[in-house]
Amino acid sequence: MILKDKVTVIYGAGGDVGGAVARAFAREGARLFLSGRSLPKVQAVAADIVSTGGVAEAAQVDALDEQAVEEYVDAVAKKAGAIDISFNAISVARALPNRAPLLELSAEHFALPIMAYTKTHFLTARSAARRMVARGSGVILTITATPSRIAFPNVGGNAPAFAAVVALTRTLSAELAPQGVRVVCLMPNAMPQTGTIRENFEKFAKAAGVTSAEYLSRIGSMTHLGRLTTLAELANAAAFMASDQASGMTGTVLNLSGGAVVE
Repeated sequence: MILKDKVTVIYGAGGDVGGAVARAFAREGARLFLSGRSLPKVQAVAADIVSTGGVAEAAQVDALDEQAVEEYVDAVAKKAGAIDISFNAISVARALPNRAPLLELSAEHFALPIMAYTKTHFLTARSAARRMVARGSGVILTITATPSRIAFPNVGGNAPAFAAVVALTRTLSAELAPQGVRVVCLMPNAMPQTGTIRENFEKFAKAAGVTSAEYLSRIGSMTHLGRLTTLAELANAAAFMASDQASGMTGTVLNLSGGAVVE
């Protein structure tokens, strides 16, 4: 178990990405503190983990609320004695238009993901880092997507938001790594197993006059692997990056795009 007894805080744990990462961390022995805006969804993930012998607690936390984040992290640190890993997987995708050509996009919808993703990653990373620096160890995981690196139409403010998360990751690493805290960004491709991507792909396919399967095949063919990232691939990579086995990696983006982005 590469994460045995590691105290881990996950935001957005009730979602597809957060839940998958939480389960992978549990299999590797982490002690999980799961949170999200929808408590029943987070509780369902925690219950699933506990039923298989894992350790998980659920809480309702708005990761865009500075005071709520600080109070939650403080409570976890006091109860568990430390915070070893922090991962933010919240999403604002369902608050955005399904298609977002820039010429038709409102300023509010353009700015929403930029403000939300940069703010929440900053708040959660800062709160965790303050505790980690005091101990001289810890790992902060962020998440981005391929539009941070490649041009893709109709993603609105998501592309600059994803790029901003990458830049924040590098800056955090430059400041925190000398104090023992690693910061790594995960970059999967679109994952059709997530509800948001499935819904968007169905709508994009309809607009393109093709079936959902045809649209998925078209997007997958843009990668070297000929397919898109799976939730299991993301979750397993996250567990590895959070472990001591990846101790030499910080300030970087873990490329899980399947070859859509070539370094």
